[in-house]
Amino acid sequence: MKKRADLHGRSLAASEQRSPTSSAPIRVNGVDASTDFSASITIREPQLAHKVPSPHSSWWGRPSKDHFVSASGVIGYSYKDIQKATQNFTTTVGQGSFGVVYKAVLNSGDTYAVKVLASDSRQGEKEFQTEVCLLGRLHHRNLVNLIGYCVDRGQRMLIYEFMSNGSLANLLYNNDAIILSWEDRVQIALDISHGIEYLHEGAVPPVIHRDLKSANILLDLSMRAKVADFGLSKEDAFDEHNSGLKGTYGYIDPVYIATNRFTTKSDIYSFGVIIFELITGIHPHQNLMEYINLAAMSSDGVDEIIDEKLAGKCEIQEVRELAKIGHRCLHKFQRKRPTIGEVSQGILKIRQRRHVRQDTMSTQASFSRVLSRIQSQHIELSRIASMKEGDP
Repeated sequence: MKKRADLHGRSLAASEQRSPTSSAPIRVNGVDASTDFSASITIREPQLAHKVPSPHSSWWGRPSKDHFVSASGVIGYSYKDIQKATQNFTTTVGQGSFGVVYKAVLNSGDTYAVKVLASDSRQGEKEFQTEVCLLGRLHHRNLVNLIGYCVDRGQRMLIYEFMSNGSLANLLYNNDAIILSWEDRVQIALDISHGIEYLHEGAVPPVIHRDLKSANILLDLSMRAKVADFGLSKEDAFDEHNSGLKGTYGYIDPVYIATNRFTTKSDIYSFGVIIFELITGIHPHQNLMEYINLAAMSSDGVDEIIDEKLAGKCEIQEVRELAKIGHRCLHKFQRKRPTIGEVSQGILKIRQRRHVRQDTMSTQASFSRVLSRIQSQHIELSRIASMKEGDP
């Protein structure tokens, strides 16, 4: 039985020096060539198009002169539009390090999430609009995509697709939430890896998340996972007790703490923590690393820390294989950690092997049923033949 400590409400985040360079970041060979998003937003002017009638005006029930489309296709909305859609900002669904999130229901019936950014942000309006333009260019099925934004009445808001099943953290740690099956957890790990793979290897310039955690993994109606809060400026997220560091306690790469240098391998470390959250159902604030170290002591050590909710409901070999990937992600030397592409391939192989086993079992079951029918028919034919031999 696992002994779990109380959750500590600490989180680490901090300010970082903005890059002084005025030249655009260039993607070169090597994972450490990736630039973090907040550095990249300082080097481009916002490219906002002239006001045009928006094809999405009907989302908010009426055309508005305040609507305009940026060069990246992100739509601007007025404060009044969002105020109406959120019932005067009373539909709170969550709160993160950057502000409060509201549920917005439009006249059309469509639902979105509105994130009202903290009013004490030190980011200028031009920088914010530049960031919006860049966020608008990042689209992937495993990212929570940006739909629109608002800069009005001193407020800055971001409008995202709505994720009806909430965060992975809530599903793992809320006893009233849906219980995630092992198959769900493997699929969630794969979805996360695909989202991060796009940020690290598909986006130009590459994006380092810098605050990857289960609370930033959201699930849609089909329980498919999407990565949230990528690309948001981290300059305003800091912990007064740990100035100079960014991220959340329990997920921060020790190498980053020592060097104050964030790389793609720092995201890999955070993902390793999430993998063990999926396996154990233990929050990082509950001494998760102690359980992880226990699991590393032997090849079957992970058997002792599997989430109680999965008892007898998972393939133990799959758990061990996923744990191996998690351990590699948490390696103390960054160069020994896998790339996100390697992580994706490893998780995909786990799922593929399961499908092969299921197909094999299905084939064997079908063969057994056919053999059983043949045997039954043989018995019946023998009985009929016996009856005929007994006729006078």
